[in-house]
Amino acid sequence: MSGALYVVATPIGNLEDMTYRAVRILGEVALIAAEDTRHSRKLLTHYGINTRLISYHDHNEKGRAEQLLIRLKNGENIALISDAGTPCIADPGYELVQRCHLEGIAVVAVPGSSAVIAGLSIAGLPTEGFRFLGFLPAKVQARRTMLEGCSAETATQVMYEAPHRLLATLSDIVDICGSECRVAIARELTKRHEELFAGTVQEALARFSDRDGIKGELVILLAPAPRQTPEMTITEQLLHLRRTTDLNWKEIVKQVARDHRVAGSEVYRESLPLREG
Repeated sequence: MSGALYVVATPIGNLEDMTYRAVRILGEVALIAAEDTRHSRKLLTHYGINTRLISYHDHNEKGRAEQLLIRLKNGENIALISDAGTPCIADPGYELVQRCHLEGIAVVAVPGSSAVIAGLSIAGLPTEGFRFLGFLPAKVQARRTMLEGCSAETATQVMYEAPHRLLATLSDIVDICGSECRVAIARELTKRHEELFAGTVQEALARFSDRDGIKGELVILLAPAPRQTPEMTITEQLLHLRRTTDLNWKEIVKQVARDHRVAGSEVYRESLPLREG
């Protein structure tokens, strides 16, 4: 009989967040596939776990998956962990899990810490539904395009960001979603210097701009704007702003998209006949 792949969540900071079940599973499996074996060895040592580690990360995912599948088919149980939190959530593991399903190998969740869920639970933003964007793109235009898509969403948006890009991202949110858009920023969750900010994006920008440097893991949560029905249609507002303001066409499209809570690309397509006219 084939073995099983255990997808095991590990702490995102505080080592006490490790579950009893996770400790037991990691001690019983034949092998642990870890994103960074040096990092994970510290966790295992803390809990007295001596199971062998093997690397499994973005750069060796395809080849390593084949090796792990052979061992699973031979009856070995294997655990998959990431550096922190739940594997496969903005971390490697998707391809291995998919292959296990195709090969009829059992995949078992051993749940625990997740920065996405931890951030949502303390942000004070609506959680009836939410959209997880993973890590925001490093390139400016790609990041702005993704954030423009957020303006059409009616659910809370959750995203990861690098500390050295936080101020640029907050500035983009001010530009695209408006300065009064509400955000929550969770920094260093479960760690000694954990910090949570909740307020408008303009207030967030002012708060973090005063720092010499921003450090630590960041989760940004963007609130959905209150639903308001514009008095004019998209076409009517495009024409109205062209007649009554000094905004250029790009700024007009952005303003209309924001007011109607739709993607900028949708407004742009509707604006083309007007521009040609």
